[in-house]
Amino acid sequence: MFKIFWDFFQNQVLGMKWLNKVIGGGLSAAGLNLESKTGASIQFFLYDTIKITVLLCVLIYLISYIQSYFPPERSKRILGRFHGVGANIIAALLGTVTPFCSCSSIPLFIGFTSAGLPLGVTFSFLISSPMVDLGSLVLLMSIFGTKIAVIYVLVGLVIAVAGGIIIEKLHMEKYVEQYIKTAGSVDIEAPDLTKRDRLKYAWEQVVATFKKVFPYILVGVGIGAFIHNWIPQSWIETALGSSNPFSVILATLVGIPMYADIFGTIPVAEALFAKGAQLGAILSFMMAVTTLSLPSLIMLRKAVKPKLLSLFIGICTGGIILVGYLFNLLHLFLV
Repeated sequence: MFKIFWDFFQNQVLGMKWLNKVIGGGLSAAGLNLESKTGASIQFFLYDTIKITVLLCVLIYLISYIQSYFPPERSKRILGRFHGVGANIIAALLGTVTPFCSCSSIPLFIGFTSAGLPLGVTFSFLISSPMVDLGSLVLLMSIFGTKIAVIYVLVGLVIAVAGGIIIEKLHMEKYVEQYIKTAGSVDIEAPDLTKRDRLKYAWEQVVATFKKVFPYILVGVGIGAFIHNWIPQSWIETALGSSNPFSVILATLVGIPMYADIFGTIPVAEALFAKGAQLGAILSFMMAVTTLSLPSLIMLRKAVKPKLLSLFIGICTGGIILVGYLFNLLHLFLV
């Protein structure tokens, strides 16, 4: 009984398979041939755009409501209570309830570092925030299933914790820009918010994030529709399939210069998966895009020196590649 309920929830609530049928029926009634590449592309575009937009708004509303209980001052105090590996774990977990893209996380990272929190702890936060937010868990469940989504989040947290520990052990504090060290921090108490204030804040976050993210959704869905209906499957299998032992490395390197968030990469990942790309290569691509986007690296360079920036990139890239090969090995057991 539980399995029946869960399959319904995953396919009809998260996956919105009913929506795909409704759109297909409407397009057929309008005289469009859904067997043609053009018709299939239009159906894919409309279905994925509506589905991801609905999930986006619901998730941002819920996560922003949770986030209203964790303003920067309170987050800093929470992190300050922990030490050692425990602090890295808490920082990584705290990153799951923060903004969705890497650029949004960097100002918080700078604030935490200026406040005197250990550098390794703040980097654990910086890695986990864009890579494994709660939104990624739900969206991945809608495409790849629960097992893959949960393991993706867990290994993302492991990368964040391990990366922070490595940076801490190497004593990289001297490679933080001086103005960050001397900025200091004014510990201002966050005002108590009423439930109505929190709901209003959550809605404002939905509107603001939607305006910022929606163009990337359109681009991502457009690319996904093109891959799904116009790119021959043999091309995808050659580049990212099991026949190419370097598919994970290729996907990671291609993803790093790009800029998007989890909502923009999901339709691309969905299309690649349908075309025969390896699961590890797809997830490595998603991690690289969301964690190591070029704009975020440019912003981070303003706060840290090249040696620390290079170490951060190296840790994330190496971890993402290892995770990709791990998923390739586990693929048969997960799908």
